[in-house]
Amino acid sequence: MNVSLGMPSIRTESVADRASHTRDTLQRRAHDAPTSGPLADTYGRTGTDLRVSLTDLCNLRCTYCMPASGMTFLPKDAVLTAAEVVRLVRVAVDVLGVRELRLTGGEPLLRQDLSHIVASIRGNHPDLPIAMTTNAIGLEKHLSTLHQAGLNRINVSLDTVDPATFAQLSRRAKFSEVMDGLNAALRLRDHTAGDSAPFGVKINSVLMRGVNDHQAVDLAQFGIDHGITVRFIEQMPLDADHGWTRQNMVTAHDIATQLQQRWELRPRAGRGSAPAELFDLVDARGVAGQVGIIASVTRPFCSACTRTRITAEGKIRSCLFSHEEFDLAALLRSGASDDQIAQAWRQAMWLKPKAHGMGEAGLDSDAYEQPNRSMSAIGG
Repeated sequence: MNVSLGMPSIRTESVADRASHTRDTLQRRAHDAPTSGPLADTYGRTGTDLRVSLTDLCNLRCTYCMPASGMTFLPKDAVLTAAEVVRLVRVAVDVLGVRELRLTGGEPLLRQDLSHIVASIRGNHPDLPIAMTTNAIGLEKHLSTLHQAGLNRINVSLDTVDPATFAQLSRRAKFSEVMDGLNAALRLRDHTAGDSAPFGVKINSVLMRGVNDHQAVDLAQFGIDHGITVRFIEQMPLDADHGWTRQNMVTAHDIATQLQQRWELRPRAGRGSAPAELFDLVDARGVAGQVGIIASVTRPFCSACTRTRITAEGKIRSCLFSHEEFDLAALLRSGASDDQIAQAWRQAMWLKPKAHGMGEAGLDSDAYEQPNRSMSAIGG
């Protein structure tokens, strides 16, 4: 499959041909996969955390994710419809035992039917945790509706609290709009603080050398000031320009070292399968706040991974760094039953690799091959 600028190619085969190819490939390679039960793989892991990308469109052009220009986006008819998203989630939860859902993109707020999707999923699954990753542009306008529809929490992608750095990194002067959305989320969090299920807000931050690598303390202090956990994420090799290098990556060790200039980092117990290692930020007065550090590259957590992913055009990816995916949408659109969809999903997950490959090849090795799709095309 040829890919341009990290974006998906558009296959010219008919839906029936694509469905047949998917079935044949999975049956040939995963014929020994379980025919019932949850999303298991051959290494004893179970997929219980579903990430669904709703679009590959985004209103920012962050340097670690998308090129400045020249993007090739999916045609509208290739993107999963609301009904298809809802059906896939229903199969995942009711048949395959998925217990958590995160809606991603691109930027999911660009889906005009987002609140309908959330409401439909909530109607089918009253107790399912539904989260969303967003850049928060436009969130202020839509948050109340989304919360009423059933959205439980959000993760806001915010890599700096400096407007000039934001413009440099995102290639857009939209910092104030992001803050409007984030502040709306914080007001909702505070308003629901006494509820049995208060609205949750976290921040995800990527530090890039020479851009915002000196701002870890500022971001952590912002989190303290607003009662938010900031999760620092190592930059992953998922940029559309394929400009990632190990030498330019700010590591978890770098982040911790910078934070320790201001606070003691006291590890919190009970990480489980969560990607973030959590730390209390301790100063002379006690615990000031909390941060998370996600060391996807230098300390991968593959052995405890519980994630399964669906791209915006309905392809299964068992790993964010995978070089292959399987066309579930083609099965949907060729009349497959729920049981047939579930079995194809089981087979795809049965092929999940032991690890994402960076550690095996070596981060500086020519043997490591970066995935040919960017984060915005895969779904973060």
